[in-house]
Amino acid sequence: MSDALNHKINRRQLLKIGLAAGGVFALRPTLGMSEARKGATRWAFLSDTHIAADPENNYRKLFPYRNLQKAVSQINVAQPEGLVITGDLARLTGQIGDYENLRTLLAPTVSRRPAYLALGNHDDRANFRKVFAKPAGNVQPVKGKHVVTVEAGPARFILLDSLLYANKVQGLLGKAQRTWLANYLRSSDDKPTILFFHHTLGDGDGDLLDVPRLFEIVKAVPKVKAIVYGHSHVYGFSELEGIHLINLPALGYNFSDNQPVGWVEAMFTKNGVEMLLHATGGNTAMDGRVDKLRWRS
Repeated sequence: MSDALNHKINRRQLLKIGLAAGGVFALRPTLGMSEARKGATRWAFLSDTHIAADPENNYRKLFPYRNLQKAVSQINVAQPEGLVITGDLARLTGQIGDYENLRTLLAPTVSRRPAYLALGNHDDRANFRKVFAKPAGNVQPVKGKHVVTVEAGPARFILLDSLLYANKVQGLLGKAQRTWLANYLRSSDDKPTILFFHHTLGDGDGDLLDVPRLFEIVKAVPKVKAIVYGHSHVYGFSELEGIHLINLPALGYNFSDNQPVGWVEAMFTKNGVEMLLHATGGNTAMDGRVDKLRWRS
């Protein structure tokens, strides 16, 4: 890693920036982004659903099963084009029953729109594939990883796989996946591209371990506009090398009372994204908050 990149990443400071770096924002009292915009597309982004085989499983008196039920009802009202979940689909170790409940909970919305699923450190890749044998999206040939691409109107989504070990906190993309990503970005057109995966971009042992190698690939590719992830159970925005870093709130439960539990509605145009927070639990003070991000050139 170059000294310049090492200085710019300064990842601990980056994660502390949080919501202050989100850009223009306002509070919106309505449920969804109902106004039509030419060439725009709306999506639902979720993370850390932590669905267990037992619907009554809870943490800090927050019930992931009930939270996803509520979110699905809201998503059906908002009517986005599709939804993305950035990992930790399952509660702890990615059991078959966890994924069966997730499939059941998503059924009312996936009958109308696709749900694209990434994997996190509480997932089990083999069990996931048993239940979601035909996942949505263009599944890519990356050995040992679940990688999906999605054409999303004025944007392109790439769901990467940062799962290293089930129920171990750290994450890794790995050389094969990074090589695939570099080749894919080189060969694809210049449509604004958003990367999704589970792990945070800090420098701790529980973060994504190959962050510097990832940024060596994407920093000089202008069409990469943003990275969306979860893992921390914190909602926040920051920026590195002109790339927006979007940390989604957890839907299952928060770790701290000052954080929302919920999902984000995102409206994409060719020039940026507008993100509306649906805080369904935890700290609901920011429910309806809208952050507007403009793409780098």
